[in-house]
Amino acid sequence: MEIVSFARRGYDGELVKVEADLRRGIPAIDIVGLPDGAVREARERMRAAIRNSGLEFPRERILLNLCPASLRKEGSAFDLPIALAVLCASEGLLGSGRKVMVTGELELSGRVRPVSGVLAAVSAGISEGITRFIVPLGNREEAELAASGRVRAVETLAEAIGVIREAETETVAGHPAGTAAGREAAAGGEKTGQGRAEPLRFPPYEESQGFEAVRGQDALVRALQIAAAGGHNLIVYGPPGCGKTMALRRFPSLLPDLDRKTALEVTRIHSIADLLGRDSPALMTRPPFREPHPNASLEGMTGGGARSIPGEISLAHGGVLFLDEAPQFRTTALQALRSPLESGEVTLSRAGRSVTFPSRFQLLLAANPCPCGNAGAPGRVCTCMSDAVERHWMRLTAPLLDRVDLRVEVRPPEAESLTGGAKHSTARLRDGIERARRKQTERGQESANARLSGEALLRAAVLSPEARRVFSRAMEADSLSGRGGHALLRVARSVADISGEEVIAEDHLREAAGFRKWGIGVPDFL
Repeated sequence: MEIVSFARRGYDGELVKVEADLRRGIPAIDIVGLPDGAVREARERMRAAIRNSGLEFPRERILLNLCPASLRKEGSAFDLPIALAVLCASEGLLGSGRKVMVTGELELSGRVRPVSGVLAAVSAGISEGITRFIVPLGNREEAELAASGRVRAVETLAEAIGVIREAETETVAGHPAGTAAGREAAAGGEKTGQGRAEPLRFPPYEESQGFEAVRGQDALVRALQIAAAGGHNLIVYGPPGCGKTMALRRFPSLLPDLDRKTALEVTRIHSIADLLGRDSPALMTRPPFREPHPNASLEGMTGGGARSIPGEISLAHGGVLFLDEAPQFRTTALQALRSPLESGEVTLSRAGRSVTFPSRFQLLLAANPCPCGNAGAPGRVCTCMSDAVERHWMRLTAPLLDRVDLRVEVRPPEAESLTGGAKHSTARLRDGIERARRKQTERGQESANARLSGEALLRAAVLSPEARRVFSRAMEADSLSGRGGHALLRVARSVADISGEEVIAEDHLREAAGFRKWGIGVPDFL
């Protein structure tokens, strides 16, 4: 039996082979292969756990090797694989060629504690043809998301060594585990369900948390519906107290549940970051909604650190990254958004190694029109100098804002709208979004409208003759760049999809062009 564990590093991580050698000499335990303090301490936890489990601890000198030796090993998840490697070496079970992936922390009593990153570990093991996994009982549901039927969840070290003994004769689909045929049979189970469109599912909601409570901001609510229908980025700006933050925080109620592929990716990222609650469902089916503080550092936004853990950009994968008071964020953190918005991934480089996390998210920005917040507001006096207003907007920069498809100016609501009945229905907004998403699926799109480009955009954005003329005038009048013209077509496609129309009409394009314009108080250079 060959014991394999997992080193968390980035999204993919790396498999670690745990080798044990017993030889005559003064009893001692040596661990080599760049272990950190937690891994070195596994010697004592493992020794006590074996004895307290009623098992015999070897009296020989023990050498443990964690390879590849060039990769630093960190954390307590190596406790269980180290203990099993020692027991297998003592019983002569090593060397058969069959692999088993093991992860878990040991208590001194021999009980196995859950650890983070199990979904990433099992997924990496499957990609390498491993067919047997031993995980803590508390991580069973998470592990079975990737390898249903091939996971043994154990509560104690004694149970784990029992699984190892059984695995010597185990087969996968009639083929010996570890052979090419066995790996092929194991990988085949992962293809189930691919190629079929999944129905949209919206979670229940309370009206107090829906858009029934949003009053006097019709344009903003419509823009949020378009954003949810096509996956578009959006910025809202206006005086404080207009309801910008309140409306944007309700945006998740317009988003359907994640498809299984994206849900697995999101769960894997949050597992690596140790953000999966022990009492929460194993699979994250809801789109993440991340709202970092304006003081967030560059590393906090992009990720990094010694173990290359994901940052806010990656934690928002499959969902929403909401930056309230966006101009208050650090310029370096804001500019780090540009590449992930285009590529859908973020690459972290540290100490000669690079790791890549998926980072496809919707960006929602909220901003005041100036430092004092009163620019362009009726009945209010702006005390900001013109250069202060320019510096305020320059923190966002034109290249970043050019990647934001929808721009919405909000004003203080009228008194009648605040005292009248609810004008917007979350259920009706969802109906339009579901209709739009269905249209995109029927066209065979692999991504939302906001990510269409090149030939895919030209095939999807079919314009009527009147819409073509409006598009030409908008390109000239607003001096749109190529990116701006494509963004206009993508938004118009989403507007038409909400209406259930195959062809983009003049009205659809005019509405999209209206959301591309800046309002009062925004510097001309934008």
